[in-house]
Amino acid sequence: MKAHVTDLKHGDCLMLDTFNSVGLHVLPKGTIVYQEEITLLMRHRIDYVDIEPRSIAMDDEGTNLAQSLNGNFDLAIQNYESIFLEALSKGSFTQSDVDLTLQPLLEKMDEHKDVVSLLLLLEREDVGTYNHSLQVGLLSFYIATWLGYTKEERYEISRAGYLHDIGKSQIAPSILNKTGILTPEETEELKRHTSYGYDIILKSMNDEKTALVALQHHEFEDGTGYPNMLRKADLHPYTLIVAVANAYVGMTSARASQPKQGLITVLRKVHELGFGKLNGNAVQALIGHLLPNFVGKSVQLSNGEQGTIIMNNPLDIFKPLVKVDETTFRDLSKERNLTVEEVFI
Repeated sequence: MKAHVTDLKHGDCLMLDTFNSVGLHVLPKGTIVYQEEITLLMRHRIDYVDIEPRSIAMDDEGTNLAQSLNGNFDLAIQNYESIFLEALSKGSFTQSDVDLTLQPLLEKMDEHKDVVSLLLLLEREDVGTYNHSLQVGLLSFYIATWLGYTKEERYEISRAGYLHDIGKSQIAPSILNKTGILTPEETEELKRHTSYGYDIILKSMNDEKTALVALQHHEFEDGTGYPNMLRKADLHPYTLIVAVANAYVGMTSARASQPKQGLITVLRKVHELGFGKLNGNAVQALIGHLLPNFVGKSVQLSNGEQGTIIMNNPLDIFKPLVKVDETTFRDLSKERNLTVEEVFI
């Protein structure tokens, strides 16, 4: 069957050798198509390829994976609530409950390479501390993977991200759940969740690295963060990763004082923070691996049009080329007033 490159699905198999317009061999017969292959085809301006007929099982693969991951996410969020409430009542939690929740989920996630779809699956209408903590933990896992950390280190970093806000269990609900602007006194108390988290983690699992991430995840490399205004040299390497994940997830969540922002808009803001506040290597790992995954995704533009991202602009990475219909394309690098407002799985 013949398929347009924008309609290809991960797992499609090429039925014939694929050549570009000048006869260069691009991909051989039998290639299994994933995002890298789709991007390569687009770079060579190949519009259509011949693929093996899709089985029903393959067409349902994405749906089944989504359903499976959603179930795992819901369970992980529920388990985090139990861990959080245990910390609230006892000032500590049971480490084995964390490991039994996180390890199986990370094993399944390791098979899921489309991180953009994963982040979209994680979205919930009500994003509280529990869901936020899970998202930070999972995104920290991916950033650590992209930076070349070992499997053991990736797990430790993910667990540190999962637990980074456990100190909020000691913050009064009247402050934690307040929808209006906090008073200066309430703001100072909320900031203490970093110190509370450090103490809770040391008491629960005697892990200095994880405790330091909880203490330092609001510090900035230029010394303008809190609680101790530390600079880059004084921050644990795991903190540098979790801080980026925490900033990204925080910006993608809707709040009373901040409407929900699109993923590409958030990536642009995180990119700007990578010059002095957040770690540049971790920021570049996030952006460099997320942006290619936007190719092929359905989006809504700020003018209300819907389309598909078909190519990223190498000179302006946050302004992609969007195909609206068979004859209409929006080059956001030229139509500067247009932005991607929402991305769909």
